[in-house]
Amino acid sequence: MDARSRSSRSSSGKAKASSRASSNSRAAKSSVSRRTAVVWTSLLGAMTLVGGGLLLLSGAPTPGSQGLSIPPLMALSGPSTVEAVFITSKPIQSNQWQAMVVHHSGSPVGTPASMDASARAMNLKGLGYHFIIGNGNGLGDGEIHVGARWLSQVAGAHAAGKDADWFNLNSIGICVVGDGDRQRPTPMQMRRLAQLTAALSRELNIPQDRIYLHNDIAQTTSPGILFPKEELRSAISASLSR
Repeated sequence: MDARSRSSRSSSGKAKASSRASSNSRAAKSSVSRRTAVVWTSLLGAMTLVGGGLLLLSGAPTPGSQGLSIPPLMALSGPSTVEAVFITSKPIQSNQWQAMVVHHSGSPVGTPASMDASARAMNLKGLGYHFIIGNGNGLGDGEIHVGARWLSQVAGAHAAGKDADWFNLNSIGICVVGDGDRQRPTPMQMRRLAQLTAALSRELNIPQDRIYLHNDIAQTTSPGILFPKEELRSAISASLSR
């Protein structure tokens, strides 16, 4: 083989090697780009999840079924953290609200949506309570659902008895999810109930002796024979004295 042929083959080999190297380089860059994209996507996803977690931990109210739900974390630092209930779509007329009535749902599980559906099945115009406090079955344990009636400052549809019309028009209906004839409310429910009723009492000048249980005004066991009435009274008194 002459020198010219060897030179030609050598040049051809170098060109192929250079081409393979270039191809490998492009493939490597493409692989790095893909890995980089995956890493950034994962990082952004993690940041989003962390941001969402921080938003929840901050206690920001979240929309609920025809109303607003306040997570239990909002109440951990004290009574002032339930002040979100005073942010309504219509101005609160304090002289409209002269009492409160505490109920139970009568069932171990309950959500604003299911209770709203039950109310409509009884030909009511949606959920009759102004507030619901969850027990962890359907609604978070200690979670306060602020109903559409409260947000719009509309009279309730929650009281029975001979003075039902007055109580529905002038009292705030609060329902604790659960069957108080079979089981006490959870400790978190009682804590939130005391905080909510104390805040409403303080803001709206409702005397403590006008915070009724439903069985105080009607022939019913609601909020249940196991409901700790004196515990609630003491907790409200302690909160109002701070």
